[in-house]
Amino acid sequence: MSAPVFLVPGEAIRHGSQVVLDGAEGRHAVTVRRLVAGEPIVLADGAGLAVHGTVNRTEGKDTLYVDVDSRTEEPAPAPRIVVVQALPKGDRGELAVETMTEVGVDVIVPWAAARCITQWKGERGAKALAKWRSTAREAGKQARRLHLPEVTEQMSTRQVAALLGDAAFAGVLHESADAPIATAATPTEGDLVLVVGPEGGVSPDELAAFAAAGACAYRLGPTVLRTSTAGVSAASVLLARSGRWS
Repeated sequence: MSAPVFLVPGEAIRHGSQVVLDGAEGRHAVTVRRLVAGEPIVLADGAGLAVHGTVNRTEGKDTLYVDVDSRTEEPAPAPRIVVVQALPKGDRGELAVETMTEVGVDVIVPWAAARCITQWKGERGAKALAKWRSTAREAGKQARRLHLPEVTEQMSTRQVAALLGDAAFAGVLHESADAPIATAATPTEGDLVLVVGPEGGVSPDELAAFAAAGACAYRLGPTVLRTSTAGVSAASVLLARSGRWS
């Protein structure tokens, strides 16, 4: 099994032959994971820099000393996979974020689609966004990712259209589309932006706005997926077709 990953600021791991892991991440390593001397560990900043090391010793309930074996700086993945995710009901938003993070999506954009039942407003919206970001962080650690995904601020349909207009590949999942995403031509550079609508579907006005921005409509297959699973399924196709999974 690969070594567990813990997140630390980049300046803490860039130099030195030994690194101290403390705070919340240290507590998780010492108290929850119960790491002991001699075990392998990875300390990462979430932006590509990582220390691969060995536990030297632990101290108390939240401090761990790591001997540095090697350092790596992983380049950012290319092309970037960006998924615009309409707000699902209940905890299905966290499910979507978790699974998309696990497969390798680089940017997740919460979208306030016209047919979304869930609405992010005020303090409730801030809490929901924080939960998405926390979910991405924890899922990224679990997946041993050195580059954590970005979860942006919530976007409107107009903002999503602008995002699609700047993309190297722009697609919208729609069950009535003729073109299968499995045969879509995907560039090897730039952003591949994919829009996932809400349970009620993408509205005609939204489809028109996205088409005007240069986006094409695609279908996944013969079945209709829920919004919380459509993103990870389509992103997996793009990851394979773009060479990211080669």
